[in-house]
Amino acid sequence: MFRDDFVWGVASSAYQVEGTDPSDGRGEMIWDDFLEEGHGYDNQTGAVSCDHMHRYKDDYALMKNLGIKAYRFSLNWSRILPDGIGKVNQKAIDMYRDMILTMKKNGIEPYITMFHWEFPKKLYHKGGWLNDEVVDWFGEYAKVVAENFSDICTNFITFNEPQCVVLLGHMTGEHAPGIKVSIKDSFLIAHNLLKSHGQAVINLRKYAKQDIKIGFAPTGGVAYPYTDSKEDIEAAKSVYFGFENPIERWAWNVSWFSDPVFLGHYPKEGLEKFAKYLPEITEEDMELIHQPIDFMGQNIYNGYYIRAGKDGKPEYVDRPQGSPVTAVDWPITPKAFYYGIKFLTERYPYPLYITENGMACHDNIAPDGRVHDIDRITFLDEYISEMQKAYNEGADVRGYFCWTFLDNLEWEKGFKERFGLVYVDYHNQRRIVKDSAYWYKRLIESNGETLSVNAINKEIIFLDPVCTHNIWGGSKLHDDFGYKEEGSDVGECWGISAHPNGDGQGRFGAYEGEKLSALWNEHPEVFGNLSVDRFPLLVKLIDAKDDLSIQVHPDDKYAKANENGSFGKTECWYVLDCPKDASLVIGHNAKSKEELEDMIENKRWNDLIREIPVKKGDFIQIDPGTVHAIKGGLLILETQQNSDITYRVYDYDRLSNGKPRELHIKQSEDVITVPAKDPKECVIHTANSITNELVPLYSCQFYSVFHLNLDGDISFRQKYPFLNMTVTEGSGIINGQPIKKGDNFIIPNDFGMVEITGKLEAVLSTADKVKENVNEQGIFRSLREVV
Repeated sequence: MFRDDFVWGVASSAYQVEGTDPSDGRGEMIWDDFLEEGHGYDNQTGAVSCDHMHRYKDDYALMKNLGIKAYRFSLNWSRILPDGIGKVNQKAIDMYRDMILTMKKNGIEPYITMFHWEFPKKLYHKGGWLNDEVVDWFGEYAKVVAENFSDICTNFITFNEPQCVVLLGHMTGEHAPGIKVSIKDSFLIAHNLLKSHGQAVINLRKYAKQDIKIGFAPTGGVAYPYTDSKEDIEAAKSVYFGFENPIERWAWNVSWFSDPVFLGHYPKEGLEKFAKYLPEITEEDMELIHQPIDFMGQNIYNGYYIRAGKDGKPEYVDRPQGSPVTAVDWPITPKAFYYGIKFLTERYPYPLYITENGMACHDNIAPDGRVHDIDRITFLDEYISEMQKAYNEGADVRGYFCWTFLDNLEWEKGFKERFGLVYVDYHNQRRIVKDSAYWYKRLIESNGETLSVNAINKEIIFLDPVCTHNIWGGSKLHDDFGYKEEGSDVGECWGISAHPNGDGQGRFGAYEGEKLSALWNEHPEVFGNLSVDRFPLLVKLIDAKDDLSIQVHPDDKYAKANENGSFGKTECWYVLDCPKDASLVIGHNAKSKEELEDMIENKRWNDLIREIPVKKGDFIQIDPGTVHAIKGGLLILETQQNSDITYRVYDYDRLSNGKPRELHIKQSEDVITVPAKDPKECVIHTANSITNELVPLYSCQFYSVFHLNLDGDISFRQKYPFLNMTVTEGSGIINGQPIKKGDNFIIPNDFGMVEITGKLEAVLSTADKVKENVNEQGIFRSLREVV
């Protein structure tokens, strides 16, 4: 969430959107010849473009309807002063004044950019930026701007992206005027441009008709740290403000253009490195450049990884293969946005406005007549979320201008690149509002609250499990389920667990590498903000090659008092596979405590234990105090409380590492329920007969468990605090994610519709009644009726 007066806007430039008119009185500028001579894509020019000069009233009404609060637009220097100096074109003054007044009528605050690359042709032929007189030329232009617009506009930006003017226009020749000057001359161009900025500030203030605010809007790719370590952060910062680029591209630099404006001096490193190329730089020059201004603008689109090398020096790091890019192959790097904002606001003591940010997409009109640009929505959401993070940490960010409102002429790239929130059909000038514009409208209305960073992360959390070796374990968890743990004694896979003895971690996505216990503590909203101090459940797969010990678990009250505050252990089993005539130990035959103790002390195990037959698909509920044991040959999915407290009553006198395993006779006698529960109240024979439905198996105060036998499609709303899911057979797709046997994952709170297709079986669980006291027997009977 941002300050109440945060500025939400869009940005554009004059030549890219305005178009021309034979009677508009505009003078020629450098882009006219450059594109007309064929230096742009497919010989496309800005002669018509979006025809904004004739359609601005409708465009501003559209802005209003989309909730846009501010518009950063540029004046065309050549339109206002056809010769660059001298006679003023009143038609241009009238048009721009009407534009501004129309904006304000529609509730849109104007932000004027004086120079967005529209350099007058006649002044270019007088030497352009290489002529020292350009400082006075630009100052005269600033005087005209102040005299004609400062009564109705209070926000002014002198220059947009001076780096591009120098590098692309005068070094590589990619932009107008399309020339390649010497390195020495390129530094003179940059110095004259910065002095022109200073003179413009002086004249804007001198001739303004009211108090105004003035800013400067440079650009530059962001060097951002490969990790969040202190060393990588410092390495990235040193590159971001340093001079790593080769001399042929020196102008793609942040500090050379920003330090003089915001700090009053050129960076020392640059002065030393470029000494032989520099023009004379006087104290008067620096005083002129470093005029008092009110805010800092910055155009940020992307960045590149930097880390601290072993020798402490910065080194570049490639992004992982397959990392996302825009339609023009610019890297998508939202983290660079965060660090760019942090680095800039730490170095320069000015409020920051993001004066451009956005992306080009391959936008098309869909059969429904709309433009569904989900990639742009994702981009904006990720970037602005990172901006909010920086803001929350103290960065003084005052506004954000999305580039851009209308698809338009992307300079030498013509009309093939679409950056707009609004689609422009250039054949007929029809405007079609893209999905991203509606998204941005909602964002503005909420002042940022609708950003995903402020909502529950709705990614499905796939977990890497923890497997254990056990004396009774087998090989099915590796051989049949594909878990990495090898051996003939792998007994358990803790598929969904936040227990210290087996804490799973995110496999990929937003929570990749994070422990489930940490997610529970740091992101309780993902799990429905349950008021318990730890993730409440633990889901296991158990492969019993041999019999497990005869055992029992305590309830919460006993465990809390005797096991350092642990949960007790209520659990349930779903039989995934078993031999013919399989059985499980469930309960005992003692009629009283005295008889129980006698049977245990005299090792009357055959008299004590009670075995019941089971088959594949059976569900068994094991309450605390229930004597139980899984027999050899069974494959079980166990859902339980998040506890590892087990009391062994009997372990068949077998040895582990040459010694008997510990028994817990006293604790067992303390907690065993006498008499035992009727086995009919413990077992559901599901027979897997219901397909393509989420079938409830059992619900108690600790968990609810469901079974899914899918052969086709199913969709349902995730209405629980969270929903665990383990695929026990087959494969399929869940909301676009492939899933297969052995996958364990959590569907988060407020996920919405779950859509699964495929042929698979799965067991699901949640802790929706963790605080309630449920009549288990009543629920059990009703579920028996269902299945």
